Amino acid sequence: MTLYQLLGQFILQHRRQYAAAALMLLLVSLFTVLIPRQIGHIVDAMVAHTLAGETLMWELAKVLAMGVAIYFLRVGWRLQLFAASYQLGAQLRLRLYQRLSAQGPAFFQDQRTGDLMALGTNDADAIELASGEAALAGFDGAMTFALVIGVMILGVDWRLALAALLPFPLMAWAFKRITQHVHDASKDSLERFSKLNEQVQESLSGVRTLRVLGLEQRSAAQFAQLAEDAAGASLAAQRWEAAYEPAVGMALTAAGALTLGVGAYLVWQDQLSIGHLTAFSMYLGQLIWPMFAAGWVLSLLERGKAAWGRLRPVLEAPLVIADHGSITAKPCGELRFDAVNFRYPAQTHLALKQLNFSLASGQSLGIVGATGTGKSTILRLILRQYEAEQGQITWGGHKLMDYPLCSLRDAFNWVAQEPFLFSASIASNIALSNPTASRAAIMHAASLAVIHDDIMRFPQGYDTPVGEKGITLSGGQKQRIAIARALLTDCNLLLLDDALSAVDTDTQTRILNHLAALRSEQPERSSIIVSHRLSAVAQLDHILVLRDGAILEQGNHDNLLALDGWYASQWKYQQLEESLDEASINQVVL
Repeated sequence: MTLYQLLGQFILQHRRQYAAAALMLLLVSLFTVLIPRQIGHIVDAMVAHTLAGETLMWELAKVLAMGVAIYFLRVGWRLQLFAASYQLGAQLRLRLYQRLSAQGPAFFQDQRTGDLMALGTNDADAIELASGEAALAGFDGAMTFALVIGVMILGVDWRLALAALLPFPLMAWAFKRITQHVHDASKDSLERFSKLNEQVQESLSGVRTLRVLGLEQRSAAQFAQLAEDAAGASLAAQRWEAAYEPAVGMALTAAGALTLGVGAYLVWQDQLSIGHLTAFSMYLGQLIWPMFAAGWVLSLLERGKAAWGRLRPVLEAPLVIADHGSITAKPCGELRFDAVNFRYPAQTHLALKQLNFSLASGQSLGIVGATGTGKSTILRLILRQYEAEQGQITWGGHKLMDYPLCSLRDAFNWVAQEPFLFSASIASNIALSNPTASRAAIMHAASLAVIHDDIMRFPQGYDTPVGEKGITLSGGQKQRIAIARALLTDCNLLLLDDALSAVDTDTQTRILNHLAALRSEQPERSSIIVSHRLSAVAQLDHILVLRDGAILEQGNHDNLLALDGWYASQWKYQQLEESLDEASINQVVL
């Protein structure tokens, strides 16, 4: 879809508002054309000494009335037109948000956050201007131009009109050349703004790292360079847009000179009255706006085309994860992986190889293994952030893709190793998935996640703002708040992706005991816990040990110790490490 098709569809949808604005603009153009004609009539009558006194005042009153009418009509069409154009900006931003919300992680691997943010700000603004300012200036300018030229030819003198129009083809040629440069410069300006936006976003997100490494000056220098580049690109675009004005000025100056020359000759030959020449000169002055409007419209349209060329691919990008499921019931029952293979985009090796396992309803599963063995990848396939390359994943006897994403994701709660917290209060972050939850329910979920006592030590308790991304909290506190958020809502499957890595072993044990108690109270609630710390999975019903994306060992804790393989050796090492840590602490205390 081109920009013109987009604008055409939008104008058709809001045709009443645009029609009302067009009608008012038409009246403005008519009054604008009538005023010089009326003044020319007054001048001729005064030269002929046939107009004076009350009649003169009445004729002047007509001119004044038309001027007042033009003022109110201009206010009216602005209200109509811009109210509609702002809706296009809102629609584009909503479409962009919805599209980005539906995309999977694979899509964002090829996108920059700052660039996507710029699409919803500068680029959407440019398209909004094309639907408002450009439509206004285009219609108003074209209508005024047609009426003025028509009156000049039919109502004054066609010879003068022909002389005045002679420079206009040269102006049209200049416009064509300038327009291409405006498009290229506008595109470059938008892209450089995106890079600047990306730099700001990354710098603010990683401000702690920059400070620790002492990179503030280098980051500031990079920002200064990007800001200078963006300013230079914007200035270049403005320079080309400003080139329209000299082209218009030269054309109108030439038209004025030709008009005066031809007009003077016709007056000298008594073929044209002074009043008609005066009116024609005023009409020529009224062509200034249509000419400037043409340049302004071309500038806005080229800016809008450049912005739409950046925004359209994102809006029309196919969804990484198809959402065509028809089973609306919340999934429950056995979760199965049957011969599942998976590789990440742009990777040559498999992340998961012939993976086979099942998780019965109400059971718990632990997944352990060295870093990079595919533990978190299993959860991402369950979450349908990615699709399996081969094999199939079923839940309750149905493929995951048979469930709509909303129904599927409503059936589980997921806590990542680095959870995201919003810039709101602690209570609001816990109640994110259940905004209507009572304060008592929030506090109960926090108690289960062993974070209640920490929260109560804050001056504002549950109303304490956490700052952007939870910057005021420790890693362990953020993880436990995220766990409380997951426990506040009922779900059939709880996924913990190394979500206890930042808490001490005593706190971990208390949380795991609470989770075990919840499973006993809710027999259909299953859980999958991914962890590097084996003590986090020791009490679970079944444990998978992964190596290079395949199952190396499996069974419960006692079975795996009896195998005396990777799990057993890792268990002994971690137990020895914990005992040494405890001994060091006791020695410091003594």
